[in-house]
Amino acid sequence: MPRLRFLGVAAYELVNSRGQHILIDPFIDSSPGCPIKSTELERVDLIVVSHAPIDHFGDTEEIARRTGAPVVCGGEIKNFLIAKGLPAPQIRSTVWGIAVEVAGITVYPVENHHWSQLKMPDGSFASGVPNAYVVYLDEGIRFYHYGDTAIFSDLKLIRDLHRPTHGCVGITNPVEILHWFEAPGRMLTGEMSPKEGALAAQWLGLETVFPCHYYNPDCADVHEFNARIEKARATDPQVPKSVTLTPGEWYELEAVPAWVPLYE
Repeated sequence: MPRLRFLGVAAYELVNSRGQHILIDPFIDSSPGCPIKSTELERVDLIVVSHAPIDHFGDTEEIARRTGAPVVCGGEIKNFLIAKGLPAPQIRSTVWGIAVEVAGITVYPVENHHWSQLKMPDGSFASGVPNAYVVYLDEGIRFYHYGDTAIFSDLKLIRDLHRPTHGCVGITNPVEILHWFEAPGRMLTGEMSPKEGALAAQWLGLETVFPCHYYNPDCADVHEFNARIEKARATDPQVPKSVTLTPGEWYELEAVPAWVPLYE
């Protein structure tokens, strides 16, 4: 049965009915809350990367090198991987609107209000366009990965065009690694607050939403997000169900009945 495993922060392993394994934002080996190491992944058929910071790009290079799995990513990440010695034909760069099929899996990059920057092997810096994604995992299962986006009203257009059935939305910050990113002052929210994340999940039209961007699910932001979702569900049955996972936990994905896109 199709399923997913949450690996902490925004890292997910998806498995479709054909037994293919798709990694999204595989921050694993240096991730203090991930319960596995990347070498324990026996099969990887596709790696999808939203943007460049370490808590999303993670172990993409090492996993791609070890397994030979193709990578779908933005242009700046492709250039970095090529500079590190990965063969160009192994990497499919894309951006909002350019749908791709890799390893028989359809991936739609969609709008992402964030940023992407990384240090190249020669010491220079490269910036690119971050992607969110809708992964067409199986018949009746379309997984939305938010890629650290902030909230914006055209999430409703993603709903109308793709009707994602399941998806993750970041609603906090992983406090265990915030000290890696030194800066004056402090961050008050993640890319979305719990209030914004609950609204985004509804605008996306999800059946099931997975709050993410944490290690410990027993935190105030996750509790607030779930409370807001439950309050909304009490008066509107169309509000998605929220499922909070602990890093390492699997969840079986049920197909949603056929739908007709708004725009044919």
